Amino acid sequence: MCKSLSVTALLFGALGMSGVVDSMPLGIGEKATAEIIAGWDIDVRPDGKGLPVGQGSVVEGESLYEAQCASCHGLFGEGEGRWPVLAGGEDTLDTDDPEKTVGSYWPYASTLWDYIHRAMPYPAPQSLSDDETYAISAYVLYLNDIVDEDFVANKETFAAVKMPNEPNFYVDNRPDVKNTRCMNDCLDPSTFDIVTTINGITPTGHFKEDSGVAASHHDQNTLTATPAVALANKGAHVVKMLNSGQSGAMVFEPAVLKISIGDTVTFVPADGGHNSASVPGLIPSGGVSWEGDLNEQVEVTFNKEGVYVYQCDPHVMMAMVGVISVGSPSNLSEIDAGSKELQSRFVMNQERLSGYLAELK
Repeated sequence: MCKSLSVTALLFGALGMSGVVDSMPLGIGEKATAEIIAGWDIDVRPDGKGLPVGQGSVVEGESLYEAQCASCHGLFGEGEGRWPVLAGGEDTLDTDDPEKTVGSYWPYASTLWDYIHRAMPYPAPQSLSDDETYAISAYVLYLNDIVDEDFVANKETFAAVKMPNEPNFYVDNRPDVKNTRCMNDCLDPSTFDIVTTINGITPTGHFKEDSGVAASHHDQNTLTATPAVALANKGAHVVKMLNSGQSGAMVFEPAVLKISIGDTVTFVPADGGHNSASVPGLIPSGGVSWEGDLNEQVEVTFNKEGVYVYQCDPHVMMAMVGVISVGSPSNLSEIDAGSKELQSRFVMNQERLSGYLAELK
């Protein structure tokens, strides 16, 4: 009896000690202050709870949308290249070719505000103010004929907006089903044949090799590796405009090209939504300048020695630029100094152009 009581006392003592240890600080991280919690607590619910104080009109949203969104989503929400379409698609969800847009598919206006505020614009998420988010959201709703042009969005008016497809969303009342786990004589995963993955949502060039979904699984989107710097080959050269390449998102490849006087370069829109245009003031004096239209293949012959800097107009803020050195880079110091203003406009990859120019030194 005494031995039994001693063991029981020891057991309860150990459990008590464990509880004390578990409640002690671990010595990592920091206390979650109200300010820190507020930084994470930015979600907006379908009923509008979480929308902040502020406002923005359709008129204000038009210019903001053109500056922050149109390069990917098009001036009227039609989508550039393979970037998502935001407007249109009415009465297509039950067809063989459904087009899921904000107007045709989204169930709640409040979650539109939440997504734009949380994840947009693509190169600088969470950089929009609350008022700017209200204005852009209002303009996107206007593009879908959901609100009038005089609509002003705030926490009250925005939460009151009813989306056309809301009635088609419902609570899934199907019961949970638990499959029996296979423990013996299971199928070998190496024998599985992945036929395809979901297409048409986001440009597949953004899939990385370590993401678990290879780009080669997507129809006609296998990327061919291209050297970042291409040395001179006599005659003709090709530069691809890509959503994603060896040096990151929104790039020309090769990004730095060294050619001879008299050579020709063809700029090919391998991915849609891009163009190629020389940057004024960042080419040799008397050198050829060019400006291709969106999705246009452009051929340029270089007869003047020196360094040429060019850009993709819709994606210049994402540092989608390239450099061509024709013969000797005799004007490199002038280009290096003059490029500072262009680089100040980059919201990402701020060192990309200076890195390209460094390849010529």
